[in-house]
Amino acid sequence: MEDLLDLDDRRALPDADLRLVSGAASSPELPPATRTAATAVPEPSDSELVRLAADESATWAQWAEASNVGDIALEQLLADARALACDYLTADPLPLFVRTRKLRDRVFGLLEGHQHPRQAADLYVVAGYVCGLLTWMSSDLGQLRDADTQGRTAWLCAELAGHNDLRAWVLSTRSKVAFWDGRLRDAVNYARRGAAYRPTGTVGILLACQEADAWSQLGAETEALGALARAEDARDTMNGEDDVGGIFACQPARQENYVAAVQLRIGRPADALRAADNALTLLKTQPVQAYGTEAQIHISKAAAQLARGETEGAFEALAPVLALPPDHRMEPVTRRLGELPVDFNRAPAAGQVGLRAAIEEFRLHSAPRHLALSPGEGPT
Repeated sequence: MEDLLDLDDRRALPDADLRLVSGAASSPELPPATRTAATAVPEPSDSELVRLAADESATWAQWAEASNVGDIALEQLLADARALACDYLTADPLPLFVRTRKLRDRVFGLLEGHQHPRQAADLYVVAGYVCGLLTWMSSDLGQLRDADTQGRTAWLCAELAGHNDLRAWVLSTRSKVAFWDGRLRDAVNYARRGAAYRPTGTVGILLACQEADAWSQLGAETEALGALARAEDARDTMNGEDDVGGIFACQPARQENYVAAVQLRIGRPADALRAADNALTLLKTQPVQAYGTEAQIHISKAAAQLARGETEGAFEALAPVLALPPDHRMEPVTRRLGELPVDFNRAPAAGQVGLRAAIEEFRLHSAPRHLALSPGEGPT
């Protein structure tokens, strides 16, 4: 009979029956009253029940009070995010991407632990800004699909934090990605959604500039100029400061860079040239000069001069751009440089050939190109 019973069957049998199956000697079964007295657990008294409930609540309170992150650590994490956002304006992007990814992993690791609700919200804010920074970097490195993924995660963090300024900045990064991906209506919608949160600091200015940028690319002059006017209004009525700064700030030179690009697209080269010169002047007054913004300003200036037939000035304007080291040649810069009409009639043939060759060389030896050739060294 033992061979016919598997282990589960044997476990299901009462102890007395199991002894019979195994052939072991069995003692007489205890009387029911005796068996109950020997095995029953006594019920606690009323006072013991109350004390037990209190002990359980105290144990839970000790768990709830404990946290894997303190206020000083939270302050340091936000300071690290600010440093990365500022460094991105001047540093090589690939090493900075690695540092940003490490900070994201630290914050995600803390969020997987236990902390107070207020501390969790603060962690989600840091995570949102860091993922927003990874969104911006991925886009600049030409990885638009990966940038969109980072943007969705950044948006989730903003929602979980319930932080309107972060929501606005994340929507700004998503507008940027949509613009360079050719989804211009999405770029407009993201910018408008971000502005609807009425954020503090300079993000309202940037969102209006991004909307104008997308409208001008669509050929909608009235809408583009209206958005530029809203950017001016946002500058005049701005309140508060940016949480993070760096790439998450829209200084006057950056705003004028957008103005120059928009004026070019709607066919106003004189206004574009004026805005580009103004942007370069403003950039010199800033404590940190972003090489990406400066390069785009020079490209706008060159394009405006080409449109006005000032070929020598265009060549001169492009010289600082073409001198950028390969690690600083981001996708927006290479794209805009590639859009320049270098086959203009007024330039000498030798100058045309030389400029075309220089632009092709520039684009060939760029950060996105380096990333594509060395996938193991770049973002993942």
